[in-house]
Amino acid sequence: MAGPRSGLDSGPCRAYLSATMAEKSDPNSKLIAENRRARFDYHIESDLEAGIVLQGSEVKSLRQGGTNIADSYASVEKGELWLINGYIAPYREAKTWGHDERRIRKLLVSKRELSRLWNATAREGMTVVPLKIYFNDRGIVKVKLGIAKGKKLADKRETSAKRDWDRQKARLLKQGV
Repeated sequence: MAGPRSGLDSGPCRAYLSATMAEKSDPNSKLIAENRRARFDYHIESDLEAGIVLQGSEVKSLRQGGTNIADSYASVEKGELWLINGYIAPYREAKTWGHDERRIRKLLVSKRELSRLWNATAREGMTVVPLKIYFNDRGIVKVKLGIAKGKKLADKRETSAKRDWDRQKARLLKQGV
């Protein structure tokens, strides 16, 4: 004997509702800092997401937006991944128990990713650079790392020339249309 609701099919209704509902922007997810210089100075081969170990005052400072990762890099030392030379501004309200602005911060990755990063840096001569720091949809701070190879001066000029040509081409197309 079937239940009273066995004739109703709730599957398509749910699919219809989820398709018609507007996507809400998550207030927790927010870009904190972006290393735009890294794409100019390096060829980014691949990227990965890593967690970061922070103190409370550092998280509060990041929520206010005071950080800089332009001159920072990541390094594998003693079987752990570290973010070196990343700047997080001091949090004014945490005067006594504040944090050091340029301290070395531990990055959290899986053992497989750590061994891949170690191979890339030690054997292949690659560099691990932070590309972005952001809050994910759960409000947790994440770092997007790029495994990169440094560009030569000629490569940088080529990138700059290509970017200028793309801008000029877009300008010409906009005027012509």
